[in-house]
Amino acid sequence: MVDVRDKLAYFQAITGLEDPDLCTEILAAHGWDLELAVASFTGNPSQQEPSSTTTTTTATAALGDVGSSRGNQSQSNSDAHHALQRSESTSLVAAAPNLAWKLITLPISVISGSLGLVSGAIGLGMWAVGGVLSYSLGMLGLGSGRVVDSSATSPLISSVSAAATEAMEFVAAFEREYGGLRTRPNFVAEGFMDALQRSRHAYKLLFVYLHSPEHPDTPVFCERTLCNEALSPFVNENFIVWGGSILSSEGFKMSNSLKASRFPFCAVVMAATNQRIALLQQIEGPRSPEEMLSVLQRVS
Repeated sequence: MVDVRDKLAYFQAITGLEDPDLCTEILAAHGWDLELAVASFTGNPSQQEPSSTTTTTTATAALGDVGSSRGNQSQSNSDAHHALQRSESTSLVAAAPNLAWKLITLPISVISGSLGLVSGAIGLGMWAVGGVLSYSLGMLGLGSGRVVDSSATSPLISSVSAAATEAMEFVAAFEREYGGLRTRPNFVAEGFMDALQRSRHAYKLLFVYLHSPEHPDTPVFCERTLCNEALSPFVNENFIVWGGSILSSEGFKMSNSLKASRFPFCAVVMAATNQRIALLQQIEGPRSPEEMLSVLQRVS
């Protein structure tokens, strides 16, 4: 069961608010219903079921006491525990089904997956500086007089990271298999961490698809669901899309981090703090495009 501290940590990671007192007040004002508090903060409140009236009433009553709760923190914490106990039975009804709300710490190998790009840039800089220096010495008559083949120095220029290479291979393989369809997800050809950074800069969530080539449900899911003419444009418009094969190194590590137990596997994540991601939604097993669209509309 998620306790008060976990809900507070999730709320801070998802909203980016750093003041624990303010976050506590917001959560307490919404009966410690995490989804309702986040929806209220982001200005996208979800519709509530009739049976969640008790939670709504409790949240409304707590809202009137927000101003005074800051003056008495110990009383606020006590009320928070009681509010959580009262709302546990009804918050499950109010919450949209299958929402995950988990914080996941990424393995160091995934976090450092983009270092190849950095070393490549350093190598390119050293190669360029070396070329300019050799040319300058030659003009002054201090050079060795021999012509240096540029191809001999090319190993200084590191290739793109292994994670980016795997991502490009996945995108190319997906295009070969399903490129003839009218619509398909616009997978970014870069490693997971780079895709996560891209989603942050674009102020979008990251849609993750873990591809299991050997799974019998994979071809039908890719062709009829992922590349569906209604679902695919929606995903491309509202998310940054990253995909990886579980047969590749990074895809396998991400399947372990996300604890994927069934395939096809999709997830919606966002960057959190301290090399962690917030898992907002996971979808396991074959789904119709209508089911996928319904789930994704609740988190986009």
